[in-house]
Amino acid sequence: MSSVPLAESNPEALGLDPRPLQRLCALIERHIAEGHHPGAQVALARHGRLALFRSFGRARVAPDRPADDRSLFLMYSNTKVVTAAAVWLLAEEGLLRFTDTVAQHLPGFAAHGKGEITILQLLTHQGGFPSAVVPPEIMGDHEAVRRAVCGFTLEWTPGSKVRYHPASAHWVAAMLIEAVTGQDFRQVIRDRLLAPLGLAEEVFVGLPEAEHGRAADIYDPPAEGRFPPREGENHAQHHLAGIPGGGGYGTARGMAAFYQMLAQGGVLGGVRLFSPRLIAFVTRNFTGDRIDEYMGLPMCRGLGPHSRGEHPVVRGLGAIAHPRVFGHGGVGSSYCWADPTSGVSFAFFSNCRQTEEFHNRRMDILSNLAHAAILPGPTDGAGG
Repeated sequence: MSSVPLAESNPEALGLDPRPLQRLCALIERHIAEGHHPGAQVALARHGRLALFRSFGRARVAPDRPADDRSLFLMYSNTKVVTAAAVWLLAEEGLLRFTDTVAQHLPGFAAHGKGEITILQLLTHQGGFPSAVVPPEIMGDHEAVRRAVCGFTLEWTPGSKVRYHPASAHWVAAMLIEAVTGQDFRQVIRDRLLAPLGLAEEVFVGLPEAEHGRAADIYDPPAEGRFPPREGENHAQHHLAGIPGGGGYGTARGMAAFYQMLAQGGVLGGVRLFSPRLIAFVTRNFTGDRIDEYMGLPMCRGLGPHSRGEHPVVRGLGAIAHPRVFGHGGVGSSYCWADPTSGVSFAFFSNCRQTEEFHNRRMDILSNLAHAAILPGPTDGAGG
């Protein structure tokens, strides 16, 4: 039985058309049969209830292990929203403001001209240091990580561009969390964000050794009939590091529950972590129509997730999504989102880092099928 605070239901009871969801699952099965990825999970929830949760294929190829409802998938950049949410908690508690500079809270960060970067700029990919890296060999030494992020140098004037920071911004966010709380950022995320929501066994930023056996391996696209495992990710050090911009692990059910909390304005299973006003603030579009130079299109960045907006082309969230839908993806493999207008949340994970061409097309279709299932209003009177 799941400990996730989502009562199990079915699509019809939650005002969802089951036919598009059947097509969605059939497409996932077809992609696995065609060899695009070994395994996958998908989950859909509405009004605090779980409408769909399925696992497909294999979590690991060698030795062969089927994916099941306890399989944890590498979330890649879906992790960014979880890390950002820990920063939101600090703002909710009055420990910082989003308009504060990072350097006000993280001693030494002002070095190399970074003193005026705000937390808002950091979390909306306007910080100015997208290519900065934290070397893998120091990720377990957070004092060394703090020195590394304080030593980041600018590539352009903060706020002058929008350009996706694949890893650097969220290492800064992690060190910011540690500076404000005096605790390991992974512990803060687990104890103050995930555990109160009942998700401590479903979503991890820093996967404990006891849980390593649940982790699905991640693979590169098939070559010569086999899936090459990605050596940089499939090992204990990577699991433990909890890379704050791309190293979390989770089930689709767990992330659908996390996004249920966001869709419902900060509450899940009777536990309120955030005020509705804070959730409305962090999911606004702070970058307008500005082009994200990494992505090549406007991303409508919030303080963690991005929103659908009204542009013809969108990444991952589904072209037919309501403009207020918000979420995030994981490179070549996954996407999670919430629709606050309908109360629906969605999560899809796979264990192959596919090409962007395939992944973008795949996620547009899967997300559109999920949106197509949404019928007007609840039919069961369920609430948040």
